[in-house]
Amino acid sequence: MTIAFAPRDVPLDRRLQTAAVLQWVFSFLGLAPTCIALFLYLVFTRFWLVSVLYAIWWFYDYDTPSKGGRRFNYLCDLRLWNYMTDYFPVKLVKTADLDPRNNYVLGFHPHGVLVAGAFSNFCTNSTGFRRLFPGLDSYLLMLPLWFRAPFFRDYIMLAGLIPSDKGSASYLLQRRGGGNAVVIAVGGAPEALDAHPGTYNILLADKKGFIKLAMEHGAHLVPIFSFGENEVFDQVGNPRGTWLRAIQEKLQAVMGISLPLFHARGVFQYSFGLMPYRKPINTVVGRPIRVEKNEKPTVEQLDALHQHYMEELSNLFDQHKTAYGVEKDTYLNFV
Repeated sequence: MTIAFAPRDVPLDRRLQTAAVLQWVFSFLGLAPTCIALFLYLVFTRFWLVSVLYAIWWFYDYDTPSKGGRRFNYLCDLRLWNYMTDYFPVKLVKTADLDPRNNYVLGFHPHGVLVAGAFSNFCTNSTGFRRLFPGLDSYLLMLPLWFRAPFFRDYIMLAGLIPSDKGSASYLLQRRGGGNAVVIAVGGAPEALDAHPGTYNILLADKKGFIKLAMEHGAHLVPIFSFGENEVFDQVGNPRGTWLRAIQEKLQAVMGISLPLFHARGVFQYSFGLMPYRKPINTVVGRPIRVEKNEKPTVEQLDALHQHYMEELSNLFDQHKTAYGVEKDTYLNFV
């Protein structure tokens, strides 16, 4: 295989963009196990008191992730994230106002491999979420597993990440006065296994938990489609029914996380590696679906709102697809 190396005269800005994305990929894939290893390593050194003191703090602070976390806007405003979003680039597109007097459940589609669009738009201020939707604070849901990693849990809370369980989302949605936007990658980890370039498979047909959550709290629903999310990585072929897909689904059921075999480019060459491709991601935020509070919705009411949501997501996709390079005769496939 011929390796295509990056030229030596790459502009400084592009080098900084690559470095920013490299640290993000490492944070997503390697920072949690690194933090766990560091915590355990310190126990057996003369710095053991660091781990002991942290363990005491962890015990005291255990419930913070499920109570809104600890967002730190200074971190979200760092120039680092502008370099990251410029790498692809990532753009947040507004189609309607969101009244800050209400709370919202934002459904993000598709998950993609590493949810690059969701992180860039809702965990950093580099694409202008606070400017486009003044008065709203966004909180991205992440697997609870990651909040059990020492040190790492504190880092991800600073970016507005909270555990993806009902209690954590409900804590924010029941706040009086509104202004809270809970962002849910509805397809979750299983949908990452379908994140192939040119595919539009959306795991939504049987996903109704977020609909019920919105109804119980009277939080308005907002569909979001992130064009280009599936284009930034290639993935080893794993159609449903193959042995590879069966193993991946089994591991996902046991571990709670999916293991897509993805690849793209490297840091200093363009032929292979775990760095994403420089392809645009355009995240389009749809118009809100008004939801009346109903703490005990019937099956019929739940199904009706779920169907309405799928129709709104389909309409959002159809209205914007040609503007972002998707063929006119392409439609979402709900699975």
